[in-house]
Amino acid sequence: MFIQTEATPNPATLKFIPGRMVLESGTMEFSSPESAARSPLAERLFAVSGVTGVFYGSDFVTVTKADGDWQHLKPAILGAIMEHYMSGAPLLADGSAGSDDLSDEEDEFFSEEDAETVAQIKDLIETRVRPAVANDGGDITFRGFKDGIVYLNMKGSCSGCPSSTATLQHGIQNLLRHFVPDVQEVRPM
Repeated sequence: MFIQTEATPNPATLKFIPGRMVLESGTMEFSSPESAARSPLAERLFAVSGVTGVFYGSDFVTVTKADGDWQHLKPAILGAIMEHYMSGAPLLADGSAGSDDLSDEEDEFFSEEDAETVAQIKDLIETRVRPAVANDGGDITFRGFKDGIVYLNMKGSCSGCPSSTATLQHGIQNLLRHFVPDVQEVRPM
């Protein structure tokens, strides 16, 4: 098994590509060892000293570190990913293929009168923003819309990335304002 690695815009995060599907649809984020209990792979990764976050995309795993050097952490992370896939264990302990998408949608907030605007915003995020952000080992999901402000949740390599503010304010905000006149500002949540 050959696992590729790619740098991300976030120096604390590295993208690992195992050459096979990781998650059938959506994304999943684990921000603590406790949250990783539902995934054997995430548990293995959190067992590596210095790992503070794990994120699954369709064909990649993004790992975030607190400190330490990638040169020392990378072999242990590669080993954990390889062991997981060679063992044949399921990605999720309950055998499901679920993602965080449903729980993300449950927490959304916007008024019914903004439903058409929100549909436009979500479509733009889905078709233009998420594919680009996935290339960098992360994800951005819609959280809400109120008083002209779009609230987005940044995951994976995007969470805590030094360039995320610029991405939000210059890239995504400009895109949304161009296509959806009701949008005044974009904020992380």
